[in-house]
Amino acid sequence: MPLRVLQVAAEVTPFAKTGGLGDVVAGLSGFLGRAGHDVRIFLPFYSHLAAERERYAPVDSIQDVPVQLGPRRFTYSVLTTALADSEVGAYFVDCPELFGQGAIYHGDLIDSLRFAFLTVAVFESARRMGWAPDVLHCHDWHTALAPVYRRAYLDSDRLFQRTKTVLTIHNLGFQGIVDISRLADLGLDRRVSLLDLSPGHLNFLRNGILHADALTAVSRTYAREIQTPEKGFGLDGLLRARAGSLVGIVNGVDYGEWNPETDPRIPHHYSARDLAGKAAMKRALLTGIGMEDDTPAPVLGVVSRLTRQKGFDIAFGVLPELLARRDLRVVALGSGEPQYEEFFRLLHQRFPGKAYFYQGFNNDLAHWIEAGADIFLMPSRFEPCGLNQMYSLRYGTPPVVHKTGGLADTVESFDPATGEGTGFVFDHFDSDGFRWALDLALDTYNDRPTWERLMRNGMAKDFSWDVQGKEYVELYERLAG
Repeated sequence: MPLRVLQVAAEVTPFAKTGGLGDVVAGLSGFLGRAGHDVRIFLPFYSHLAAERERYAPVDSIQDVPVQLGPRRFTYSVLTTALADSEVGAYFVDCPELFGQGAIYHGDLIDSLRFAFLTVAVFESARRMGWAPDVLHCHDWHTALAPVYRRAYLDSDRLFQRTKTVLTIHNLGFQGIVDISRLADLGLDRRVSLLDLSPGHLNFLRNGILHADALTAVSRTYAREIQTPEKGFGLDGLLRARAGSLVGIVNGVDYGEWNPETDPRIPHHYSARDLAGKAAMKRALLTGIGMEDDTPAPVLGVVSRLTRQKGFDIAFGVLPELLARRDLRVVALGSGEPQYEEFFRLLHQRFPGKAYFYQGFNNDLAHWIEAGADIFLMPSRFEPCGLNQMYSLRYGTPPVVHKTGGLADTVESFDPATGEGTGFVFDHFDSDGFRWALDLALDTYNDRPTWERLMRNGMAKDFSWDVQGKEYVELYERLAG
């Protein structure tokens, strides 16, 4: 039976994206729509969208709607368009006072009001549509108060009486913590009995976890990890208490965009049956960045946000040592915290012709690195799910990963004796573990028949939403009864 699913999030690709959150919401929603479910996505109408306002149609029944949130009164309208390549409707809450200027995120203090209003406006919009969702699926701290508002204000509303709530934790490290004085502005000062308040603070994510009917984390291993003091960011006790309602579901990936057989961003295509284009992409990549292209040396690729989470601390000693003692190349793309940018910049300067760093983001180059590199580096300290390791597998670029979160769930340690596995996995997050995995990868690379089997193992894996999305449907169906 088709389900009615309301998705609410701060990001939805291609309209608003800073990381993987937007990709997940769009990918899952597109799958649900193709499977015949009635899916409607709500997100803010950010200022960068207003430049092309004509692309979005007004929803006649939701124009100039007044909403009281605490002591303040806001007015909003809703615009809509279809999600790319689907019939799924994307609905935009247009409130210039809150979303009409600046970037997507402004910091927890300001964003607490912005995203709380988004959540309240979503319920009002559904009411005006006369549309009762079976499941309201909210994502990360930004919209985690949806289960709270539903219980606080809508338990007696017949339209929402059967609506169940799902909260997906994409990254527990971001929780939306604001001063308790914010309760009145959020319309929750008279609903304190519903809230779990830490001394002096309201934690959006904590309260969403407390009230959601079901919780998901973006990989099975991450669902276990966040129940531990080491990776629970202070919420491990609550998550253990709700363990019966928590499931891990690995994110899907969009093989429409990330597929070496059809990728429009790369000049040479290839498949597991014919790998000739992979070698051509390696030459094209090296030529494009000004390196000698006629070399048997393996290319190590990096496409990453450069933050502490991504684990490149353990590369500080290892990569310079390897570049000095082995014939290899390093091609890195990313931006983030200064110490990591400086590390790759100095690597570029110290090893000219062997190391290259592009500071910033370049989507074309990201695709070229996935296709043209031989080995992909992803030594994350923690990784809720991760997408690049799954892209790398599809592109025949075996990854070197730390055994954590979604990396542990998607990359199988290669055994040269049996030929089974898809990459190189190290257990201990330290330089010795990283060095061991890299040396094993580089030694294996020299055995071409074994290496090609490894490449094909990874390319055969299917992490598409057509596979991963079915787990969400099963969860929704259990909730909807």
